[in-house]
Amino acid sequence: MTTFKTAWATILGAVVLAGQLGMASAQGHEWNDALKAAARAWDESRYADAEQSLRTAVKEAEKFGPEDRRLVMSLSRLGTVLYSQGRFAEAEPVYLRALAIVEKTLGPGHLGVADSLTGLGGIYLMQTKYSEAEPLLDRSLAIREKILGAEHPDVASSLNNLGALYSFQGKYAQAGLLYRRSLEILEKVYGQQNLDVAAVVSNLGIVYKSEGRNAEAEGLLKRALMVRQAALGRTHADVAVSLYSLGGLYNSQGRFVEAEPLLKQALTILEKVHGLEHPQVAIALVHLGALYGAQGRYAEAEPLFKRALAIWERTLGPEHRQVAGTLRRLAKTYEAEGKYAEAELLLTRSLAIVGKDLGPSDPGLLTDLDNYTIVLTQKRSK
Repeated sequence: MTTFKTAWATILGAVVLAGQLGMASAQGHEWNDALKAAARAWDESRYADAEQSLRTAVKEAEKFGPEDRRLVMSLSRLGTVLYSQGRFAEAEPVYLRALAIVEKTLGPGHLGVADSLTGLGGIYLMQTKYSEAEPLLDRSLAIREKILGAEHPDVASSLNNLGALYSFQGKYAQAGLLYRRSLEILEKVYGQQNLDVAAVVSNLGIVYKSEGRNAEAEGLLKRALMVRQAALGRTHADVAVSLYSLGGLYNSQGRFVEAEPLLKQALTILEKVHGLEHPQVAIALVHLGALYGAQGRYAEAEPLFKRALAIWERTLGPEHRQVAGTLRRLAKTYEAEGKYAEAELLLTRSLAIVGKDLGPSDPGLLTDLDNYTIVLTQKRSK
């Protein structure tokens, strides 16, 4: 089944990237061993080890010929691992290479093409290249519906991905329709206590939060959290995503006492699983910083925003919308602390990014992390 692994994005949840890591059987012991090692590392959240094994798998697969299916498989899985680490610029050419091979060898309507299109669409979505992401995700959905039928779980995954695209653009009504359709399919196939179901439930909860439907959002986010804790344990990255999503909702309602332990727990888990420089860590940092800012605890908020800003600049580039949003948050903190000159510099830079990248009428105004949670949690797919 094609789903974003509930991580970045926990997404990182709802855009579904191609290349689920699993066991494979094929000729070539070195290639097969490398793929198995990557699968073990992936399941244990050892992404650096998974990457190293997959780079070995790519080298071994290249020995079989430039258009061998094992090379496509290795490239697709390497793209997934790079994406999971927030290394979008590196993941893009890997997916493009896989797509070119599978289109040439199997034709433009093959399911393998749909997987590569989904991977590329997820990268472009994170880079706010919506006009480039949408046709790829639409095409992936069309291929899957034609081959698999309208009620297949992979079709639900594509619907989930398109829901993320609309959510990113502030089109919450359209996103909600796609998420509900995806959820209906998945619940028929898997029941309610399933991780793929939980990912879509979480995404729908985030949309409801954006629409101000807080009671419905809370119920969905709690449901996703309980499913993930039961299936994955309490220290998994996907559980951390549910914790900071729920904590962010509580913070928006002024329920600070309930929000703080959830956000601290999420940050601790993510730092342990991903290290200190991962985009999901940045999301947790900004959520916790926002909580401190809402309580007037500016001295505690400031270093969190600074850490998050450094992560976003490294992973997304200095002119990305998420950089702009974090600049605005840090500027607001400086203003509250009386650091007006520093605040003005950051706001000027933020506005320059907004005007260049999005234009003054963009619906999001760049301060909401929820859409990034959706995409970052969806990095596991077929």
